[in-house]
Amino acid sequence: MQLRLSPRLGDKPSFLKKQIDYFKRDNIKWYGLDASKEMLEIAKKRLEKVALTYGYAEEMPYQSGMFDFISNNYAFHHYKNKSQALDEIYRVLIEGGIFKLHNIAIHEMQKWWLYHYFPTAYYEDLKRFWNIEVIFNELTSRDFEVDVQIEYQMTNIKVADYLHYVLNKDISVLNLINDKDYEEGLERIQFDIKKNPEKTIVNDFAELFCIAKKL
Repeated sequence: MQLRLSPRLGDKPSFLKKQIDYFKRDNIKWYGLDASKEMLEIAKKRLEKVALTYGYAEEMPYQSGMFDFISNNYAFHHYKNKSQALDEIYRVLIEGGIFKLHNIAIHEMQKWWLYHYFPTAYYEDLKRFWNIEVIFNELTSRDFEVDVQIEYQMTNIKVADYLHYVLNKDISVLNLINDKDYEEGLERIQFDIKKNPEKTIVNDFAELFCIAKKL
């Protein structure tokens, strides 16, 4: 049985749907856990054959040893008590079960375009994201066999292509910085685009991929 942990299952259910379609010939029971009842209602309309449950990763409403695979994508930084969430993940996994963690690696991407225009966002993210060493040590201390890697890239990006992420506040940390910092960052990015619609900046981006096997 496979479980996906997400803070916004209803907002972006495409990953889970693709997994279900890809493994449709296999006898897999799919579960999804979300802390938003509204998102769950949306997900129920978009996903079939998935047992969707309201709850928190820190206190999962599942029996011990229930899952052989848990997928956690772009959600771990949202948990208020990450240590307790890992305890729960360990509890509900079977022996030999796999926990897959995928997230951005903010400690390796200080030149990210978002931090360029909203520097205080980086310090907000430092409060929420564990670095690679902490993740490795926390999982290892819970008797997981851990393989964690970071994929990094540096490119030039066209600033105008990213304005809509700011206007819609699609990136969660934009909702955490104060209004003054947000407005100043928005003004800077709009000024740069108005001055030169083709303006580019150096941008780095890093993703963390972790596979942890319960021993």
